Amino acid sequence: MALRDTIIKEMELRLGGQMVDVELDPAHYNLAIDKALDKYRQRSENAVEESFVHLRLQAEVNQYTLPNEIIEVKDIYRRSSGVSGTSGNDFEPFEAQYLNTYLMHSGRAGGLGVFDALAQHREALGRLFGAEYTFTWNHTSHSLLVHRRVKTDDDCYLHVYNNRPEEVLFQDVYAKPWIKDYAFAHARLMLAEARGKFNTIAGPQGGTTLNADVLRASAEADLDKLEQDLTLYAEGSTGLGFVIG
Repeated sequence: MALRDTIIKEMELRLGGQMVDVELDPAHYNLAIDKALDKYRQRSENAVEESFVHLRLQAEVNQYTLPNEIIEVKDIYRRSSGVSGTSGNDFEPFEAQYLNTYLMHSGRAGGLGVFDALAQHREALGRLFGAEYTFTWNHTSHSLLVHRRVKTDDDCYLHVYNNRPEEVLFQDVYAKPWIKDYAFAHARLMLAEARGKFNTIAGPQGGTTLNADVLRASAEADLDKLEQDLTLYAEGSTGLGFVIG
């Protein structure tokens, strides 16, 4: 929240705050920042990250509701394949003495061929004895449906794509300037809507003309430019590769 408050303070100062009275309230500044975040997360690849999330499957439960930050579930990895003993942990050859026996001494019995055979053997056992979960992910309700009757508690890890937290985006060297400028443009647009209700304010010298039209025109121009920056990947996203055909 401290980073958001800093951006709000900067927006107020850019609008002339502390020199003149700015009609916007904190709720308006927060709305402008929320609209900037929504647009950035809708259009920018840089707003999403790939991560792994731990999930404890419960016995006789096959439907789970995941946090709103998760937008896509790619795969489910079990902590064990169910075929490597009673401890529940898969055999990891790189943490054992087998590394020296089979890999380093390739001229003797064993070698890479034996290790490859072992890996294929474990993969076949996994297919036979349910090493993987099939599932359905509903991105609207954030509901994960596991297509199996789970008979005992099981630890697994979800390979997911999730929204980067706003605190991280506010510190990103590419995302932060775009979010600040887009929020500032929306703040000016809201200020123009308020000032547009009264074109002039009566006064002893004939009244004062408000700058609603100028604010609206500059804000709309900046919004168009910033959305064009999203198309040109100027805010930190990775551009498309070469497409042939």
